[in-house]
Amino acid sequence: MNEITLEDLHGYLDEALSESETARIERALRNSLSLRQVLRGVMLERDRGEHTVGAIWRRHRLSCPTREQLGSYLLKVLDEGLQDYIRFHLDTIGCSYCQANLTDLQSRQREPAAATQARRKKLFQSSAGLLRSR
Repeated sequence: MNEITLEDLHGYLDEALSESETARIERALRNSLSLRQVLRGVMLERDRGEHTVGAIWRRHRLSCPTREQLGSYLLKVLDEGLQDYIRFHLDTIGCSYCQANLTDLQSRQREPAAATQARRKKLFQSSAGLLRSR
């Protein structure tokens, strides 16, 4: 089993780890008083407002692709390097934020065409009414 790092604990507190990583850390926390003490220290550090490059990176999700990039990833229209990075980010890193975004985009992709057309028509009608009033 891999050693749990401070970065792992920060990811755990941010709920930014995959389900398997979260479960691994929770098991370790249940079995290790010293790890629970380290986690308490990390939490106190955060409460004091201490900032690290890693914390800022995680908080602002600087390594996460945009929703538009995730949509392009689904359509397979990105250059090979970016396509590979997003696959790595989703599959290896297991970013829960991006996985949730991807799942939402996939569900919208499967949405029936009639529902999409009805939504577009409704949006157009509301916009047309607004434009006429000006």
